[in-house]
Amino acid sequence: MQYKARVALAMACLLAAKFSNLGIPVMLKHMVDALDVRNNTAGALLVVPLALIIGYGLLRFASSLFTELRELFFARVTQHAVRQIALEVFQHLHALSLRFHLARQTGGVSRDIERGTRAIQSLVSYSLYSIVPTLLEFLLVLGYFAYNYDIWFAGITLGALIIYIVFTIYVTEWRTHLRRTMNDMDSRANQKAIDSLLNFETVKYFGNEAFEAKRYDENLLRYQAAAIKSQKSLSFLNVGQQAIIAIGLVLILWRATLGVSDGSMTLGDLVLVNTLMIQLYIPLNFLGVIYREIKQSLTDLDRMFTLLESDREIADAPNAPALRIADQKNGPEVRFEHVSFHYEPNREILHDVSFVIPAGTTTAVVGRSGAGKSTLARLLFRFYDVQHGRILLDGQDLRAVQQSSLRQALGIVPQDTVLFNDTIGYNIAYGRPGATEQEVQAAARAAQMDQFIEHLPEGYKTQVGERGLKLSGGEKQRVAIARTLLKKPAMLIFDEATSALDSKTERALQDELSSLARNHTTLIIAHRLSTIVHADQILVMDQGRVIERGTHQDLIAANGAYAQMWQMQKREEGEG
Repeated sequence: MQYKARVALAMACLLAAKFSNLGIPVMLKHMVDALDVRNNTAGALLVVPLALIIGYGLLRFASSLFTELRELFFARVTQHAVRQIALEVFQHLHALSLRFHLARQTGGVSRDIERGTRAIQSLVSYSLYSIVPTLLEFLLVLGYFAYNYDIWFAGITLGALIIYIVFTIYVTEWRTHLRRTMNDMDSRANQKAIDSLLNFETVKYFGNEAFEAKRYDENLLRYQAAAIKSQKSLSFLNVGQQAIIAIGLVLILWRATLGVSDGSMTLGDLVLVNTLMIQLYIPLNFLGVIYREIKQSLTDLDRMFTLLESDREIADAPNAPALRIADQKNGPEVRFEHVSFHYEPNREILHDVSFVIPAGTTTAVVGRSGAGKSTLARLLFRFYDVQHGRILLDGQDLRAVQQSSLRQALGIVPQDTVLFNDTIGYNIAYGRPGATEQEVQAAARAAQMDQFIEHLPEGYKTQVGERGLKLSGGEKQRVAIARTLLKKPAMLIFDEATSALDSKTERALQDELSSLARNHTTLIIAHRLSTIVHADQILVMDQGRVIERGTHQDLIAANGAYAQMWQMQKREEGEG
């Protein structure tokens, strides 16, 4: 266990603080008895109370000092535990499959993690430094009462404690489902709010601000109703707890008053009993709060641990080796062997697809929307596993190698580029964290965006906004190209890489991409056929099947589906 010395010191300070706290009423008793003129001489009335007052003050200070030292020693331990579990959840979320992230609600997940990490901090603090010390203090007080006074004192104190705990547990258990409902309503409201803000432009396009506000308010109303019920039950719990404490305190003081009146107890004993009970019921009342907080924290943790228990779906095989690229200069050979795949069992996406991309060559895939072209890229990155067949890189099945090494060897320029809410420089450098400023600028030049950046007031430090919304579609795509160039992968995948660019920029970039592809294994998923005439091999897909393959000239000569697509695009360009 880490931080053993800190935990031991914190526990020692905890014990010292409790013993100092219990010594305060005892010192107060002796002070009152020393001031009783019936039992002391005039000299004693001056000297003895002075020493007791100093001792009383020292005990008060010691109690506070040891409490603060306890918190000081244990702060690092608590924060370390919170950091570790938050990091574990974050890493687990990144390890989950694309299927999970396509279905998740970002706002709800972020709120669950936030509440869960806060709950861990509460559990660590409450369990170690509130429950155990309070129970220890009770045992010491019960022992003191039983040894020094009538057994009734210990009996009343113990009875009040048992009734208090039973009442607190019973009512808190009843309140738990109300807390769960509150959490659910809170997460839903947060989901709707974040989803609406992320789609700000869409809301504006359709003038649906009032609709979004109404939808958000409906969830807030549900949360409000659940919160009111929860508060009513909390008030009932607090009133009941205070009633039990008040009755126990009255009975204890009644017994003490009888003792003073019959001479078996002094005024100092009455003060001691009253002070001890007040000191005892303060943490006892806090014990009720702690139990409620622990139950609520466990409820909050429930959702976060549900995230941790989510099946990773795509996981590395035990002791999986790293992917080995035989020729780092030209890239790997890619082989699809009888691959069939579906996202949902009732909708097949790929049907018995087989093809080979020789190392260092360029293969282009064309076809109508929904033909399964982009699915090829997702399978290469192993976002999903194929149901039938296999995919090989240099003879290695993707399912048998480490995912991290596989993705390190691949670089992609996606059709829909989403950027981090940071600077342009950060988003380019994301392709290879740790790259120098000169390397980032060289990648920007290769992506034909250096002049655009230089004309910006803040240059590479320009903020791109949420998901890159401050940049145009073409500018975002050029950032994606730049960071892929910076990564320098063994294999390149261009998924409609220039679809958002104007014709002039596209032609300028096409030369760069062609030059880059000449030294890499490259897969191009294209819509504009004019951008792939140079490809060593072109695959034509339709409804998840490869229906034609060959070079541009071969496919034009075959006068099939590709030739028809070529003629159609030529006519559209002529009309445009």
